[in-house]
Amino acid sequence: MKTKGGGEMDTKTKYEILLAIFFISLLSSLMLSLAPSPLICNLNEGCGVVENSVYSETFGIKNADYGVAIFIFAIILTLLHLKNPTENKKNLIHLIILIGASIAIYFIYLQIFVLKAFCKYCMVVDTALIFGLLTIIFNWKK
Repeated sequence: MKTKGGGEMDTKTKYEILLAIFFISLLSSLMLSLAPSPLICNLNEGCGVVENSVYSETFGIKNADYGVAIFIFAIILTLLHLKNPTENKKNLIHLIILIGASIAIYFIYLQIFVLKAFCKYCMVVDTALIFGLLTIIFNWKK
């Protein structure tokens, strides 16, 4: 990983990492959105419990469907930012990560303390977004 003085990575590397995080999250969200639950999850175990809980939808739409749309938007935005960086794009990417990581922490809380079950695909997305938040925090440009 390329770094500048003080341990910060260069801006391009930071956004390439965020792009990878968005791609990983998109793939996991696509699995949850498109594949039938019994095909990817044992209905009586962690993944199936989470996917069939009341927390798997918001306003009647599967959370994974929201993820697909948001991650496609985030990928396009990040690619555009890598090609032509602007302050507005940077701020929007940071906002997506901040909101996404906050939601991820809530979903992890639900899996641990409420459902007492884990969805491996959900955890990939949640962990990736938290890693994205850490990437932003530890490489914040003054």
